[in-house]
Amino acid sequence: MRTRRIADVEVSAIGLGGMPMSIEGRPDDERSIATIHAALDAGVTFIDTADAYHLHADEVGHNESLIAGAVRSWGGDASTVLIATKGGHLRPGDGSWYVDGRPEYIKEAAKASLARLGGDAIGLYQFHRPDPEVPYEDSVGAIRDLLDDGVIRLAGISNANPEQIRQAQEILGGRLASVQNQFSPAFRSSEPELELADELGIAFLPWSPLGGITSAAALGDRFAPFQQVADARGVSPQVVALAWHLAKSPHVIPIPGASRPESIRDSATAADLTLTPEELAALDAA
Repeated sequence: MRTRRIADVEVSAIGLGGMPMSIEGRPDDERSIATIHAALDAGVTFIDTADAYHLHADEVGHNESLIAGAVRSWGGDASTVLIATKGGHLRPGDGSWYVDGRPEYIKEAAKASLARLGGDAIGLYQFHRPDPEVPYEDSVGAIRDLLDDGVIRLAGISNANPEQIRQAQEILGGRLASVQNQFSPAFRSSEPELELADELGIAFLPWSPLGGITSAAALGDRFAPFQQVADARGVSPQVVALAWHLAKSPHVIPIPGASRPESIRDSATAADLTLTPEELAALDAA
């Protein structure tokens, strides 16, 4: 597996998004653990989760606990795996989502996440989504305090615009490690944030890089050039999409979600696919 960097940490060029293993339509734990182990066996060393990835109100952190347990039970070297989680987004258990960016809540949530993940500090902690009721500088200030106090090793933000990226970088004293925004063939409006992250040397982590849980399987049907390149290369259109992400910038690390071992095994192969300038031009125009 080729590698990239989040701050000073070397990780696999393709990560694993854990959300599909804990929300609506989730598989049983046995299949989820097999999926995580398949990712690790394929060389994936970066896994993204969040405390809000759960179904019921009484199982906050379901995905964090699932991933932590799977990594511990894996036969390889767990110290090579960077687990990223997020706080500030909540699910009351009725299918809805809401935000809480209060500094006191973020600090409480981070410590709860650390207890579930184990270890001395969270590898990468990200402010999940801006709260319109709380000044952004206050929320990111809580992330800075967690970093200063050693509760987290790396700090990131998610669902941010360029102004917020620059603001977070300033508040964190130049220590912003990553930006996680939605980006895919179907959703390209985060291109300015991707370009800014590249300019600043910050990892850009596209979430739903294949278009989301309900649309990923139909990527080739929705975007013909991706299917055409896939057919010519003998790979899936999903692999082409991930390789397209990687070609955008050396700071891009896509985190495709998966809930089946075969899905993440296929995604992991994208790290070895180099697209030609002609192919990239066709995909950009799709």
